[in-house]
Amino acid sequence: MIAYLHGQLAAAQPTGVIVDCGGVGYAVTIPVSSYDKLPAVGADVKLLTYHHVNAQDGTQQLFGFATATERDMFLLLISISGIGPKLACNILSSASVTGLRAAIAAGDTKTLSSLRGIGKKTAERLIVELRDKVGEPTVTPTVPASAHVADAALALVSLGFKQSDAHRAAAAAANQLGPDATVEELVRAALRQS
Repeated sequence: MIAYLHGQLAAAQPTGVIVDCGGVGYAVTIPVSSYDKLPAVGADVKLLTYHHVNAQDGTQQLFGFATATERDMFLLLISISGIGPKLACNILSSASVTGLRAAIAAGDTKTLSSLRGIGKKTAERLIVELRDKVGEPTVTPTVPASAHVADAALALVSLGFKQSDAHRAAAAAANQLGPDATVEELVRAALRQS
């Protein structure tokens, strides 16, 4: 297994990076939260990894994380039936680890089911299977109110916003425009406000 990669950051996108380790470039899928913590392209970087091998077709994929907290939450998420590595990475891109822990500990199915790819049954399964593992709620959940807000935040990150600023701007735009606003309208309103 590959526990981590330490090398030069050759390329970086909000959902993936290439790390040059001794002349070999490793393509690594990352959550947006890890993208915010990356150094500039060309600098040294160390990513904790999860090496996934698809048993059906033998394909392999590396998932990388800037912190042990992110990787630990990822491992908890993929331990749930119905949540694979890609969905777990998307969940970590849509919500902070602190917000996820709080929502799970508080039994907040509404907040969890608002995340892209998570329905009510999966949210309930997350709560039942992980509540004892994440501890007591210490803060109120701070995950996006809807899939549109999460998508708008991801679009803002791809435009250069930090994840926390993107979520804040998308949520503010949603409060201003209302629940029926499209992703495009949210992004435009967030860009006007910044």
